[in-house]
Amino acid sequence: MAGRTVRNRRITSRAVGVPPTSFRQWGSAVAVAACAALVLTACGSTNDTGAAKGGGDGKGNGKVGVILPMLTSPFWQSYNDYVPKMAKSEKVDALRTVNSNGDPSQQITDINNQLNEGVEGLVVAPLDSAAISAGLDQADRKGVPVVAVDVAPEKGKVAMVVRADNVAYGKKACDYLGQHVKSGKVVQIMGDLASVNGRDRSEAFRTCVKKKYPDLKVLEIPAKWESDAAASRLDTLLNANPDIKGIYMQAGGVYLAPTLQTLKSKGMLKKAGQKGHITIVSNDGIPQEYASIRKGEIDATVSQPADSYAKYGMYYIKAAMQGKTFKPGPTDHDSVIVKLPNGILEDQLPAPLVTKSNVDDPKLWGNTVK
Repeated sequence: MAGRTVRNRRITSRAVGVPPTSFRQWGSAVAVAACAALVLTACGSTNDTGAAKGGGDGKGNGKVGVILPMLTSPFWQSYNDYVPKMAKSEKVDALRTVNSNGDPSQQITDINNQLNEGVEGLVVAPLDSAAISAGLDQADRKGVPVVAVDVAPEKGKVAMVVRADNVAYGKKACDYLGQHVKSGKVVQIMGDLASVNGRDRSEAFRTCVKKKYPDLKVLEIPAKWESDAAASRLDTLLNANPDIKGIYMQAGGVYLAPTLQTLKSKGMLKKAGQKGHITIVSNDGIPQEYASIRKGEIDATVSQPADSYAKYGMYYIKAAMQGKTFKPGPTDHDSVIVKLPNGILEDQLPAPLVTKSNVDDPKLWGNTVK
């Protein structure tokens, strides 16, 4: 999840975009073992098929609703821009995106509105892992398949979750800080703990530091994907702890600008290599983070694949409308489908760590945004 700011009137939009289960996923080894047992299927391959099960004409030609969590983050703006492009490439008849403006109850209303308009498939980026089940139940009753992007629902029926491994996000951030900050205080600016993403990243970072880097002391800011909350609480924390040595931002899309501004206002924004530099690692992989890495303002980010979220959100909803099914195992696009504890399947897409050494890699989606 990329973040939440002020709630505005709900809009239907094409180009204003927004980035979003404390479940422990199966490891790759388990997925590969499962693959070996499934001889008659492609075991995670995007070629798996099955009998048509509703959700359109069985050919995947029905209209698809696309619901965004918000449009206040560069991550989700990029995802929103990718949606029509990927819908076209995957031959999906996607309607204009609907923005739920950071409001979980509005998101349920948006789902119901789309269902009432006769969509035959839904691609939804849930705001709340638990609350989204009400919308999923409505879709299931109407026989409309749903693909969840960015956030895995705690319960309810979805054809697939398209998401990177958020536990790995927290671990990668932990390892980066632990290797560059040997001792002292580090801060994690957390996301919304009502979201599995916020919980996964927070717990993974906390647990990793405790286990591998005991000389680090973690201070936490619950910011709920809200930029204003991040700025004000970071300001207060720095007043009491001016000796902070590292920061982990769980969503650069909403936390980057306020964090840098807060540090700058206190004379604490030192470039990498300068005395007093605070090591900063982020999540999202937006162009603004890459620019900050190049300037030496922050040190690293985990690239959350906005382009692949849009691409495979469209791929899987078309497959679901055609009645195709999938099994746990490696895919043909460098990811692994895992089965979550609640039985939902999740395609865990790659999310590389980006530092000064690879920030100019043309394959990173953040370097392709105009």
